[in-house]
Amino acid sequence: MLKCGLLGRKLGHSYSPQIHSMLGDYEYLLYEKEPEELEAFLKSGEFDGLNVTIPYKKSVLPYCAELSDIARSIGSVNTIVKRPDGTLFGDNTDAFGFESLVRSSKIAVADSKALVLGSGGASVTVCAVLKNLGAREIVVISRSGENNYENISVHADAEIIVNTTPVGMYPRNGEAALDLSIFKRCRGVLDVVYNPARTALLLQAEELGIPCACGLHMLVAQAKRSSEQFMGASIVDGEISRIENALGRQMQNIIIIGMPGSGKTTVANRLGELTGRRVCDTDAEIVSRAGMSIPEIFEKFGEEHFRSLETEVMSDMGKQGGLIISTGGGCVTRDENYPLLHQNGTLVWIKRDLESLERSGRPISMRSDLKELYEKRRPMYERFADLCVDNNGSPEETVSRIMEALQ
Repeated sequence: MLKCGLLGRKLGHSYSPQIHSMLGDYEYLLYEKEPEELEAFLKSGEFDGLNVTIPYKKSVLPYCAELSDIARSIGSVNTIVKRPDGTLFGDNTDAFGFESLVRSSKIAVADSKALVLGSGGASVTVCAVLKNLGAREIVVISRSGENNYENISVHADAEIIVNTTPVGMYPRNGEAALDLSIFKRCRGVLDVVYNPARTALLLQAEELGIPCACGLHMLVAQAKRSSEQFMGASIVDGEISRIENALGRQMQNIIIIGMPGSGKTTVANRLGELTGRRVCDTDAEIVSRAGMSIPEIFEKFGEEHFRSLETEVMSDMGKQGGLIISTGGGCVTRDENYPLLHQNGTLVWIKRDLESLERSGRPISMRSDLKELYEKRRPMYERFADLCVDNNGSPEETVSRIMEALQ
C-alpha cells in the first residue's frame, strides 16, 4: 500500500486524511515536522507521496529534482511524489483547486478587475490562476504594500474579490479584512478559508446579494489532483462535488429555531439519535453558566441580561461544526445572532399550531399573548430560516422531513 500524508509544522485538525480516504486506497498520515527535521525527513524516503502545507511550500523546493511548470512559475510546491529512482517531483495542485473553485462558483473572471487580499503563497497561486483565466487587472492588497487596506477605496471599482488571508478563519470567526459595501461593481467573492463555511466576508456578500463561495471546494479539488499524482491514475472530476457535499454536510450544524414550546429540544434530541451528532441546547448551556434557572435569570437580571448570555452561548456553539443546536424561542430577536448561527449551519424553523405550544417554565410565553408574540416574531423566523418544517405530528415525522430537506 502506498504511504502518503500531509507535511507541515502544526497541523492540528486536518480534513485531508478523510478526503484522501474517499479518493484512493492508500495510507495517509499527518507529518508534523520542525524546520530542523525537514531535510532528514525528505531524504528518508519513508513516503511515496506528500501534500505540503504551511510553512514548507517553498522550503521543499531545493529537495525536488524536478518541478511541474505551474510549481516552477509560482515558486511553491504543495504536492511531492517520490519517483521510482527515489528522486522527488514537485507540483502545485492548489492552482488546479482554485481554478476548479472559480469554475464551480460560475463567477466570471475574464476581463474583470480582481482584488486579491493577502500577499503570501496562496495569493501568488490565486493571481496566477486569475491571470490564466483572463482577468483584466489583478491588484494585490497587503497590510504594508503600495496597495493596502488604508487606501483600498482607490480600487472600489473591483469586480472580483478573493481572500487568501487567514482573517475570519476559526477561531477568529467574525473578522473581515474589508467592508464590501464600497465595491458597488463587485459581482463575485471567493474566500479560500473553509472553516467556518461562511466567513464574515461571505456573510456580507450573501447579505448584499453577491455570488460567493468558500474554500472547501478548492480543498477537495487540490486533494483530488494530488491523489492522481500519488496513484498515477485519473479520477473523474465528479468526485470533487461528491466529496465536497459529503464533507459539507458533515461539517455543518443543524440549528433548530421556533416559538417557545414548539418542540425544538425533542426534535433536536431525535436528530442527534438518528445522526450520531452531539446535541447542544442553548437554554441548558445558559442555565449551566449562570447557575440558575431561566425564570430566575429573568426575575433577577431581566430579559436583556438573558439575551446577552444567549448571544455569548451562540457565539461559542456557532463556531463549532457537526452539531445539532436547539435554540431558545427568542434568539431571533437579536440580529447579531444570525451570523453566529448561519456561519456554520443550516437553520431549520419548526412550526407548531399555537394552541399546542407548551408555556410552562417559559417566562415570555407565560406573560404574553401567544398570537401577538408569534405575529411579532414571524418575520424574524422567516429571515433566519433556511428551511421551514411542520411539527404538528410526531417528532419522528418532523425529523424525517428535516433529513429529507437537508439532502
